[in-house]
Amino acid sequence: MGFSYDTLFTRSSGVLMHISSLPGRYGIGDLGKEAYQFVDFLHAAEQRLWQVLPLTPTGYGNSPYYSYSAMACNHLLLSIDALVQRGYLSEADVKTVPKFPDNAVDFEPVVAHKIVLLQQAFHSFVANSKSEDRSEYRAFCAANKGWLDDYALFTALKLTKYAGQPWNTWDKDLRLGTKTALDKARKEYDEAIRFHKFLQYEFSVQWQSLRAYANSKGVAMVGDIPIFVAYDSADVWSNQTSFRLDKEGMPTVVAGVPPDYFSATGQLWGNPHYNWDVMEKDGYAWWGNRFAKCFELFDIVRVDHFRGFEAFWEVPADEKTAINGTWVKAPGVKLFTAMKQRFEKELGELPVIAEDLGLITEEVTALRKAFNMPGMKILQFGYESGDPADAFLPHNYERDSVTYTGTHDNDTTLGWFRAASEKARQNVLEYLRPQSEEELVWEMIRAGMFSTALFSIFPMQDVLTLDGTARMNFPGKADGNWAYRLQPGQVQEYHITRLAKLVRMANRLAPSN
Repeated sequence: MGFSYDTLFTRSSGVLMHISSLPGRYGIGDLGKEAYQFVDFLHAAEQRLWQVLPLTPTGYGNSPYYSYSAMACNHLLLSIDALVQRGYLSEADVKTVPKFPDNAVDFEPVVAHKIVLLQQAFHSFVANSKSEDRSEYRAFCAANKGWLDDYALFTALKLTKYAGQPWNTWDKDLRLGTKTALDKARKEYDEAIRFHKFLQYEFSVQWQSLRAYANSKGVAMVGDIPIFVAYDSADVWSNQTSFRLDKEGMPTVVAGVPPDYFSATGQLWGNPHYNWDVMEKDGYAWWGNRFAKCFELFDIVRVDHFRGFEAFWEVPADEKTAINGTWVKAPGVKLFTAMKQRFEKELGELPVIAEDLGLITEEVTALRKAFNMPGMKILQFGYESGDPADAFLPHNYERDSVTYTGTHDNDTTLGWFRAASEKARQNVLEYLRPQSEEELVWEMIRAGMFSTALFSIFPMQDVLTLDGTARMNFPGKADGNWAYRLQPGQVQEYHITRLAKLVRMANRLAPSN
């Protein structure tokens, strides 16, 4: 399974859409038949890349970028129908499903309904699973012991003992991880621990099946790795010395970005910063394990906020905005040298896309180029300045780049155009010369396709020319994000033939593996 680096990093195109955005009867997209049908759509449209958001469990605000584990996967994306096929649920168990909206994820009732079915499946697995399934489960647990044991214990404590409360509010012996307390908790919450391990095992089974199918159709899976992890996570709780925390386990400094395109006060993310000096002592082993997990899941990995590996914005933990932060140098060269050495025999070059948006310095670009990582170009960003030398205009792209009309953090292209300044609207109309708003979106896609960028990737919402109501995320807005869903029957033959024609005209037909 998978592709060689040389096969992957050839001129090609793809679509950005998260698993949760797929159609389906259970209120949220999952790894079931609709995911396979989406692969079939990509294959028919000559697309070679399917980019998703982080697969990790969602945390605050249902964000996949604020997860309580950097290693685990989101059990809400498990296919219930696949659990029926595996014999862990019966047809009667899924005969009645609540009436969920098909155009958006309503997270609270989805979680309430799905967790009951997942618990039923676990109990059935314990009682009735085949010996080969139990053997595979034990092998998975052994192979992933380095992160799985801590994650399952953390999740069992958080959800079962502490009713979702963050770990810094737990009893002190568990908060600080004393051996006696942890050993006692493992015995007391053994069933809950095994339940969470089962969910991770099932996700691995379902995901690897989907990835193998995609690869067989010539479609590579592109994943996403956020640079930071959430404070309230198994990673921080079980590796406290690797993060900038005080003696009570509280962050001393937190992550964010200074004032930028998205916010006049910057973005205060609140994630704890890494203790890079401690991590260097073992050769950045935690990062190596994290990348290993990503390379196990994906063919290519997009590293979010890449500039943070050259220098990061450090804000005192008691600040209310990100304005009063400072830039601090990061060990990017040391880190990626260690990663390249670890994975060189297996992968050759690191199959990584660098999200290099925001305030990018010459040093950030030099770090990216030193490790042969293509950067990102957002087509929507190219028309405000009116400068023909603007780096985001497609005629200025370098080959080692990935072009997007927009990302999950941008409005849809139609929504962007309708809300853009008069100057930007005039610039884009003169540049692309569309005959209508719908054609503007397709001309933007066409411009990306015909650019010299190595990859051209487009959100599914733009392929469907949807307006701003289909936006995935609005940075700085706490609620109402991550809910977009593709509706049944929305993809037409027209979308397939038009994408395929552009791929052929733009010479983006990637070779098969």
